[in-house]
Amino acid sequence: MAQTAHDSTIWLNNRYQLQQAIGAGGMAIVYKGFDTLLERIVAIKILKLELSKDINFVEQFRTEAKSAANLSHKNIVTIYDFGIDQDRLFMVMEYVHGTTLKSIIKQQSPMPILQALPFIIQAASSIGYAHRAGIIHCDLKPQNILVTEAGRVKITDFGIARALSTISPDERHQVVWGSPQYFSPEQAAGYPPTMASDVYALGVILFELLTGKLPFTSTDSSELARLHREELPPHPRIYNTAIPIELDQIVLKVLSKEPSARYRTADQLARILSTLFDHETALFPSGAHSDELKSIRSTPPSPVLPTPKPDSPGPLHSVSHQSSGSYQTNSQIQAPKRIVLPSEGLLSSDAYELPSPPIDWLTIVLGLFALLLTGGLIPFWLFIWLRIKTIF
Repeated sequence: MAQTAHDSTIWLNNRYQLQQAIGAGGMAIVYKGFDTLLERIVAIKILKLELSKDINFVEQFRTEAKSAANLSHKNIVTIYDFGIDQDRLFMVMEYVHGTTLKSIIKQQSPMPILQALPFIIQAASSIGYAHRAGIIHCDLKPQNILVTEAGRVKITDFGIARALSTISPDERHQVVWGSPQYFSPEQAAGYPPTMASDVYALGVILFELLTGKLPFTSTDSSELARLHREELPPHPRIYNTAIPIELDQIVLKVLSKEPSARYRTADQLARILSTLFDHETALFPSGAHSDELKSIRSTPPSPVLPTPKPDSPGPLHSVSHQSSGSYQTNSQIQAPKRIVLPSEGLLSSDAYELPSPPIDWLTIVLGLFALLLTGGLIPFWLFIWLRIKTIF
């Protein structure tokens, strides 16, 4: 980066003018900038100087650029450029006029159902597109979901995204990247992510939108990981009785511990939510939201890929905070308890015990009476048969 001798303008690669910092994370700082060549406002993410010498962080930064650059979707932030200037890696991307979904949640929670659903449907549709392109986001959270002034969702931050072709079912990790409030049970246990891992994160976000709360909370990341792996989430309707029972059950299905019990791809989740009230489409807001619902319904279904089944878990460890959304494992962690749900069902009888039906005593008494009556006729007919035989 260079600063001109005549003013305080900071330049990047003699093309981009940095105007102001608009965000910062553990890895990078995001600036609002101006592309002097194409004359447009852009967002520029620059890797922090102290991390520019770390091979792991540099590779992660490159991975984000490559993953997002291969995706072209109206609900995914577009990557324009990637480069290096004076040992500082940078990424130039679409500038979104709006805010984060997290900011909206803080201002309005719980959110009205018909306002919350279009956000998740758009997000699920875009992640479904990424799944069809062979990419798993791995770090979905409201902070990574931008919302324009018109209400359009834009997914960003593919920093720890994984290509499906690079994932082996035998993988085990002692360092897991992600946000403990939103990552899946399999990620919390050190297993490789699947498309269903992104679906789980979308389920946590939907839970938060509908209730204003997270399904699991703790100030300790180790405890959060345990809760995701072992504890059943509460019914959203406990916190918001306006939630329809069907939607309550969909959220619980998406938050299943076993990946195969969820919807396999985000596309499936988008369709389920967009058709839940399909007979009442007039209830959805007009404009961008209804347009999104129409486009989602017309999207061809994506292929369902097999979910890797974990082998016997090796020794993993409990979590402790590391920088920038990662955590390091240090003591024993068990694999997530397997909860088998019906492939087409919404709930497991093991997960939520249903009351036994009442005993119908009247039916039992009548049945016994009929049995006794039938048994009593046997000697009578035997007597008749013997008399007839004697006569003839």
